[in-house]
Amino acid sequence: CRRELGRERESGRETKNDREYDSRVGPATGPPPHPQPTRRKNLEFEPLSTTALILEDRPANLPAKSEEESQRHRQEYSEMVAGAKRREMKEAQKKKRQMKERYRQEENIANAMVIWNTDVLPNWESMRNTRRVRELWWQGVPPSVRGKVWSLAIGNELNITPELYEIFLSRAKEKWRSFSETSSVNENEDCGVSLADRESSLDLIKLDISRTFPSLYIFQKVRTGALVLMDHIMIYFQGCSSLRGMSFIAAVLILNLEEADAFIAFANLLNKPCQMAFFRVDHDLMLKYFAAFEVFFEENLPKLFQHFQNNSLTPDFYLIDWIFTLYSKSLPLDVACRVWDVFCRDGEEALFRTGLGILRLYQDVLMQMDFIHSAQFLSRLPENTPAHTLFSCIANTQMISNNRRWNQVFSALMKDGLKETDKSSSSPALRS
Repeated sequence: CRRELGRERESGRETKNDREYDSRVGPATGPPPHPQPTRRKNLEFEPLSTTALILEDRPANLPAKSEEESQRHRQEYSEMVAGAKRREMKEAQKKKRQMKERYRQEENIANAMVIWNTDVLPNWESMRNTRRVRELWWQGVPPSVRGKVWSLAIGNELNITPELYEIFLSRAKEKWRSFSETSSVNENEDCGVSLADRESSLDLIKLDISRTFPSLYIFQKVRTGALVLMDHIMIYFQGCSSLRGMSFIAAVLILNLEEADAFIAFANLLNKPCQMAFFRVDHDLMLKYFAAFEVFFEENLPKLFQHFQNNSLTPDFYLIDWIFTLYSKSLPLDVACRVWDVFCRDGEEALFRTGLGILRLYQDVLMQMDFIHSAQFLSRLPENTPAHTLFSCIANTQMISNNRRWNQVFSALMKDGLKETDKSSSSPALRS
């Protein structure tokens, strides 16, 4: 210990003597020592980006910032921080509004569900046409009761029973099993369709279903409820000239109903006059529907109607696909279900009113397009079509022309024959 203490004292004296010598003689000549790099006082702080370095002093081996430059950097840094805070505040406010709207919608759905379950469904016949129920219907049927409401609204005029569905189910499974194993069907079970047509239809059904809601994996398997339903419908509607779009209708029903109820609703839905006309490709009847649609098109959107006339864009270029799938292919699934709600409430008029609502929603865009781009746009609508804005456009569409409603206009066209439909009888889309 004494030796260590002595060394420290001698070192202290040498340091003191060196300082005194330097003060009298001057510092020693020679190359200056390398400057030691500056260290941060807070070793735990690590900047997340280069903006955090703006307020740091430059290293000692570099010229110091001028006061003007330092002031400018501090101001730029303050502006960046303020901008980041504003963006964060806007994002927080947006999320807050979205959450508030979501809670409001959930609360409305919960309240509506109680009304549907306690008041409406138990007293369906007496309540369905009341103003209160119609307003609830327009706002959208809660998903938990949507299937039940659709079944009641569509009805069962064909008197199909669950037992009959089970019979067709077993037959369909056996046919699909036989078709998968032998690439053919049993010729003994003749449904009025040739073997070649039958195989072609089965292949078409498989292909159609594989393209149905591709984001929903449940419809990509071969043996799905949608496929079985379509096989059943082929037996019921042997005169249908087109199967296009049936898988979308079947898929929407399966998403909201049990398979037996979905089949009953599916069969009765396609038995409606409008759907029957389109799926049987009844040209004369389809032309009357197009003519009635154009009456209200010109009444509601005269400028766009004239623009379509000038470009020879007739309703069949876009309406056929919309009606075939009941908008389930053209619109987002949740929006399409709301369209189905109104369709079940108002019947076929709602389908054409929805079409006019879509045209109203995108009127400004369509006015700038030619024939090709308009047809392409209407065949593939934007995926982010907003439900609230669309239904506002539908609500602003008046289905009255010269004091006549849709049914009256269509009935008049039926009586007048093809007088008012001759102008569209040469449409290439309809001929195809």
